[in-house]
Parts: sequence; structure tokens; C-alpha cells
Amino acid sequence: MTREQLIGTIGKNGRRLNMMGSDLSNFDFSGLDLSHADFRFSNLERANFQKAILRGADLSFSNLEGASFTDADLFEANLNFCGLEDIDLTGANVEGATFNFSGRSKYRPPTADRPEPITLTNLLQKPGLGTLIGALLGALLIYGSNAVIYFTNLIITAKDPLLAGVYQFLIVQNLMDGVVVFLLTWALSGWLTRQFRAIWVRHLIISLFVVASFGVINTGLYMLLAKPYIEALAKMPGAIEETAPWYIYVLGDLLIANFFLYILQQGRQLTRKLSEQEFQLLNLEKLKTRAELDALQAKINPHFLYNSLNSIASLVHDDPDKAEEMTLLLSKLFRYSTGRNGELFATLADELEMVQTYLQVEQVRFGKRLTFSVEVSDPALNELRLPQFLLQPIVENAIKHGIAKRADTGRIDVRIYEKNGELNLCVHDNGPAFPDNMDGGYGLRSIQDKLKLLYGDSARVELQNWPLKQVVLSISMNKIKTADTSILPNT
Repeated sequence: MTREQLIGTIGKNGRRLNMMGSDLSNFDFSGLDLSHADFRFSNLERANFQKAILRGADLSFSNLEGASFTDADLFEANLNFCGLEDIDLTGANVEGATFNFSGRSKYRPPTADRPEPITLTNLLQKPGLGTLIGALLGALLIYGSNAVIYFTNLIITAKDPLLAGVYQFLIVQNLMDGVVVFLLTWALSGWLTRQFRAIWVRHLIISLFVVASFGVINTGLYMLLAKPYIEALAKMPGAIEETAPWYIYVLGDLLIANFFLYILQQGRQLTRKLSEQEFQLLNLEKLKTRAELDALQAKINPHFLYNSLNSIASLVHDDPDKAEEMTLLLSKLFRYSTGRNGELFATLADELEMVQTYLQVEQVRFGKRLTFSVEVSDPALNELRLPQFLLQPIVENAIKHGIAKRADTGRIDVRIYEKNGELNLCVHDNGPAFPDNMDGGYGLRSIQDKLKLLYGDSARVELQNWPLKQVVLSISMNKIKTADTSILPNT
């Protein structure tokens, strides 16, 4: 579809565009009115939405990697479950938009060409103008509160019931004006933002509403509370002093209403910005976790390869056939360790196959001195996804600290089973018991670090000497089922 055809489609559908499940990568949507368009499940990679109107559009489950939303209007747009890698939201209106369970977006700080948005917080922090505005607001608030105190005191101390009634009317009138002005502005702010893009139009309309409400409220209160008192006082010469015309008083209501409208709209933008910053921090934390796991992975892989190569070197002259067998098994291990393609998780079946291959390598080295078994209580557990190289370092420790220290036959048993909502991975050997100060060396510590990063307190490592000498990894099944999709990005 060309840009011209798309514009024609928008015209036929009355601006309601349905492009669900479409491949629109690199498409130019710049400047188009795509309000309430349906882009769900679409490929919009590197699409150009610069200055496009996407108010209320549904882009959920779409790939938006590399897309540009510079100066776009995304008011109340739905971007849930989207891939947002490297998108540009510079200058975009994201008020009311949702970004739940989405990828990372790129934030570009204000530049000389794009000044920092003017907000009340920014203004108050600026010397000169900010100080003046803060002083003015402070004066108005203090003046208003003192006026309430003054008239309240007059009501309490007034001996003339007519004057007390007028003072009571003035307090009720001003309090009611303040309440109605705020509630009216609060109720209309969302509607005004949805209906009118121009800020001056929003302020003009709220001003008209305030003038109308001022007339209705003050006329009603006058008829209910003040009319008999003022008419009685009017018959008394000099009892009523000259006051300012009504339109002077309405200016105060207009000032407060427009101030509230500004604060409410800026507050929604500020909330959106805070959410975006929290979202960025969350993704940075995820990236940090992934980097730490990659570092652990990089250390573990050469560790067992180094030991295996030493074993091959010792067999090359004494038993070339065994050296060849170990070389082939080692190449299988090497393919497994280097063929991850960035993956940090693998199925339990793949992990156990790698462990069996490692044990076969060591069995060639130890000969009849080593036997082993691998047992899974339920075949369904084989489909669970676990961190790669979770069991191999434990098995390696069993070889190094257990089997290698026995003069007769050594045995290693790997058992996997589920119990009480936890997956238990047990590695038993019949070597010497663990000493009290046993820390397991680097291999076991790396496993503990990895489990801590991925599962927190929902996983633990135990070294047991009774009833069997074994290392037991226990991980919550619920955490296993969610860790590789919710804890780490791009896995």
C-alpha cells in the first residue's frame, strides 16, 4: 500500500483506519490523522509517525522498533505489549497513553532547538520570573485565608444581625465559588484535552463555563441567603458601602480556574514522565541483570573446558583412542556452550544432555572408577526452561571433591523431581563428606549468584551430608515458569 492509497482509505473510513496484522515497516505516516486507528499485531518497524495524530489509536502487540514518534500526538493511545526498542518519543504527547509490558524507548533530552517544557515546577525554580510567580501565589493564598478569618471574626463579633447575615453570605459565596471552580475545572480537564488540541481553546472554554457558573451560583446564593439582609440594609442610609462591579470579582474566579486547568494538565504530563522514568530504570535493572548473568556464563564455560583439555593432554600419549573419544565429546560440549545465540535459558532436557556428555568425558578419563545415572521423576519436567550451565558446575565439583579423592569406584547420581511446589535438582556423589567450612569454590558460588539474580528468595542451594551427600538446588515452580519471560528482556 502506498501513502496515497492509505490517505484514500482514511477518507473512506471516516478516519477509522483498520490495519490490524499488517506489515508496514518503514512506512511514512508523518502528519496523518490516525485517530483511533487499529494497528494491533502489525509490523511497524522503523515507521515514521512524525507529527501524526494517533489519539486513542491501538498499537498493542506491534513491533515498533526504530519507529519515530517525534512531535506525534499519542493521547490515550494503547502501546501495551509493544516492542519499543530505539523508538523516538521526542516532543510526543503521551498524556494518558499506556505502555504496560513494552520494551525500551529512547529518551532524548531537550536541546537548543527544542526548549525544556514550561511547567510550574520549572518556573518556580528559575530566578527572577519564578520568584515573582511564587511570591504572587503566596500573596494570594495568604490574602484569601486572612479574608476568611476576618469575615468569620466579623460574624462572631457582629452585634447587628443584618451585618452578620451579609458577612455569612460573603463567606459562603466565596467558599462555594472556590469549590465549584475547582470541581468544574477538574471534571472538564480530561474532556477538554481530548477534544481540543490548542491550549488557548481549552482555557477559553473553561473561562466561559466559569463565567456562567459564577452568575448561576451568586444569583442563587443571593436569593437564598442575602436578599432579605441586603434589602433591609439598603433602607438604612450609609449602611451599605460602595463595592466593585461584579465583573471585577469574576476575574478572580477566571484566574483560579485557568491556574487549576494548567496544573491538572501539567500534572498528567508529569505523571506520564515519572512513569516513563520508572520504566527506564526497570529496564536498566533488567539489562544489568542480564550483563551479570552473561559475565557468569563467560566464566563458567572456559572453566570446565580447561579441565577437560588437561585430561585430553594427559591421555594423548598413553591412550590415543580415549583421547580421541574425549575430543569428540568435548566438541559436543563446545557446540553447546558457544551456540547460545544470546540465550540464557535452556530446557531441562538440554541441560541434562550436556551434563551427561560432560560425565561421559570424565568417564573416559576415570574409566571404571566412575559410574553415573541421570533420572527425571516426571518427563514433563524436561520442558521446563532453566538457566544454562546450572548443573554442570555442581557435577564438576562432585568429580573434583568427591570422585577424584576415592581409590575405588565412585558414583554420581543426578535426580530431578518436583515436591511442594518446588523443582529439586540433586547431585549426589559417594566421595568424602562436605567439610563444615565448605564454600564450593567458584563453580558453586556462581550458581548461587545466578539463582539470586534470577529468582531472589525463591531459590536456595543446600549442601547435605545426611542422609546422602548431595547438593540440592530448590527453585519455586512459579518462578521457573515466569523468569525467562518476565525477568529478563529479549530472552
